[in-house]
Amino acid sequence: MREFPFTGCVVTRQRQRFALARPRSSCGSTTMSVGRKTLKDSLTADDLAQIPTGWYAAAVKPQPREPTPSGGARSKLLEAAVSIIRRKGYAATSVDELCAWAGVTKGAFFHHFPSKDSLAVAAANHWTESSEALFAAAPYHRFDDPLDRILGYLDFRKALLRGDVAEFTCLAGTMVQEAYVTHPDIRHACDACIGGHAAKVESDIAEAMKLYQRGAPWTAESLALHMQAVLQGAFILAKAKGNAAVVEASIDHLRRYIELLFRRPKEEAGRKHRRRREPVSGTESSPRRRQRSSAPKRHLIDPKTAY
Repeated sequence: MREFPFTGCVVTRQRQRFALARPRSSCGSTTMSVGRKTLKDSLTADDLAQIPTGWYAAAVKPQPREPTPSGGARSKLLEAAVSIIRRKGYAATSVDELCAWAGVTKGAFFHHFPSKDSLAVAAANHWTESSEALFAAAPYHRFDDPLDRILGYLDFRKALLRGDVAEFTCLAGTMVQEAYVTHPDIRHACDACIGGHAAKVESDIAEAMKLYQRGAPWTAESLALHMQAVLQGAFILAKAKGNAAVVEASIDHLRRYIELLFRRPKEEAGRKHRRRREPVSGTESSPRRRQRSSAPKRHLIDPKTAY
């Protein structure tokens, strides 16, 4: 075994015996070859993962790959990003920590993602796909009334408030708070995630506005984004307080607000034309009502005839 001090890499004697030639191709580019095969062809995927980052980047440029099956290095790194960034934030998450959590080497990391930023963008897209599948299977979609679906959506959000704060808060909301100025690619990915989720609720809001004949100065899109603003803001307060109580209360307030916006016409009509209830024949009125009825009536004095 031999150790290279500038990389910390340990390689076998068999690799030391590789005679790396650099023949020029007809187009003038160079390739690193071992006998009749290039270095890329000579090493297996496991070998590539063990090569130090600097050497790997210089010898083989990462090529686009098909998504790896569940349990592969790419999937593990995405899961690591979702877990660690939700707990520590984007800036405090390091590549070394991501690799350690996923159980992969740095070579494997940079084989799938050119940088930490590219992993963050992929993690936001992965989060979008996962959350879409989760909410698509939620039971509130079974309701025929769109207002019931909106309220059921809020009930479902409240039911998800389980475990530590990092387990129920939003990855996109966490990352965009840090990266909205310095990392535009991450900001765009997070915006697409939150906006796409709001659009799913927006369709139910638009249908409810039509059903309940709500011609309002606000739009279905603005209300859907307002709902996400309440949720994301509540997540920030939950991080500050260390529990989900403030999120639960915020969802309850939001639910009451939605109910007020979509008050059913029958309820409004009944409230508008409701008359004062008279005591039933044969029953005694309340003492307070008897006191008001027996009090002397006050007559208004005309100021012109007072003197």
